This record gives sequence, C-alpha cells and structure tokens, in this order.
Amino acid sequence: MTKLQWSLVGGSILLFAILYFGCERKDPNLGALEKTRALQTESTDIKILLQEARSSLSVGDRNSVLVLEDDLAETLVDSAKIDALKKLSGKWFDFEQYAIAGYYAQEIATLDEKEESWSIAGTTYTICLQRSTEERIRSFCTGRAITAFENAISLNPEEMRHRVNLALCYAENPPQANPMQGIQMLLELNQNDPDNVLVLNTLGRLAIRTGQYDRAIERLTRANQLQSDNRTTICLLAQAYDGKGDSANAANFAAQCRARLN
Repeated sequence: MTKLQWSLVGGSILLFAILYFGCERKDPNLGALEKTRALQTESTDIKILLQEARSSLSVGDRNSVLVLEDDLAETLVDSAKIDALKKLSGKWFDFEQYAIAGYYAQEIATLDEKEESWSIAGTTYTICLQRSTEERIRSFCTGRAITAFENAISLNPEEMRHRVNLALCYAENPPQANPMQGIQMLLELNQNDPDNVLVLNTLGRLAIRTGQYDRAIERLTRANQLQSDNRTTICLLAQAYDGKGDSANAANFAAQCRARLN
C-alpha cells in the first residue's frame, strides 16, 4: 500500500466492549483475550482465504505476490518485516482482496503494537465487511475488525475515532443477540460527550440511511453549530434535507458541499 493509501485508510472514519475514558491506558491481557475470542468464532480460516485469493489471480499477479511473500520469509528484522508486510497488504488491497489486506495489516500491528496500526487494520477489515457479499467473509472481517479497534482503544482510550469505528462495525453487521448494539454504543458516546461532532455526524449518517431525516437534521444541525466549516456535516445536511424533500435547504447545503470539495 502506498504512503497515500495508508494515510487514507488510517484516517478513515467508517462507518471503525465499551471502555470508558477513565480506564487504564493499556490492559496487557486485552489483545490476547480478544484475539482468542475472535478466532474461536471465525467462520473461515485465513489459510483458506489466502488459497482462494491466490487462485483468483492471473499468473502475473500471482507471481508478484509470491515474490513479496518470499521477501517476507527471508526477512528477520522487525522493521524490514513491517515494510514487507505493508507491500503485501497494499498489493492485496489493490486486488480488492480486503480480507487478505487486513490480515497483513494486522500482522504489522501485532509486530509494532501501535495504536494507529491497529486502527489501519480495523479500517481495512471494515472495508472488507462493507464490500463483501459472502457471509463467511463478512463474519471473518467483522470479528477481526472488532478485535483491532478494541486493541486501538486499549492503547488510547481517549481517542473517539476508535470508539466510533468499533460501534460502526456492530452497526454494519449487527450481532443476532443484540442487533441494536452499534447504535446503543453510539448513543452512549453521544450521552457522554454530547458536543462531539464526529459522533453527531455518525449518528446523522445512520439516521439518513434508515430514512429518519428529521432526526438526522437535528443532530447534524447541532454539529454544524459546533463546527460550521466541517465538510462532512455540510454534505450530510444536504443529503438529509434532500431526503426530507426540502429542496431549498438541500440546494443550499449541496452548494456548500461542492465548494468544499474543490
């Protein structure tokens, strides 16, 4: 993955166990416990996914992957391994094999144990979750995304972005036992920090998705009052007013949205 791709993935707000702000910064047992839990319930195996993904490639693409895999196998120093893993993750990302790209991003995070690396792994798995139509792959990526974001939270409990991303994993693929878990997590974040623009925007986006345009406008208007130059808020307000059928406000915010995209 190029530096630009890693920056975009790392900074993405996607659509990525609630830990409260006062908790200890890092529980040394959390990552292992969450990884064990995820692996116990996985719907498929990474070896199977790798085999299937390789077989889907052209001969040239398969050879390019094999070269990178050989480079990784011959690398002993962690810093060099991370560089090799980034190349593999980027290659599979380019092939739109997001589960495999996420796996190699997760291997990076396991090596360097950095908050942002776990966030990138979680975000990559979330892209897999959003774009895959096969349930076993969606389930695989959901579990791994949750683990990655929980590990990021354990390293930096105050970073709201990780909490929002975690909630969105549950909202994107709701657990059968609690289909409202993702929304409940976001509402709790909003209750704890009612003026957080990221949370308000996320709730507004989800309200638009479910046709609750008045609720979306209420939350997004508050976000706009708090941060009038936030492009995401403005563009979402255009969608919300358009969905409601308020053409005048929709046109106004759509013009502002376009102006900020240029």
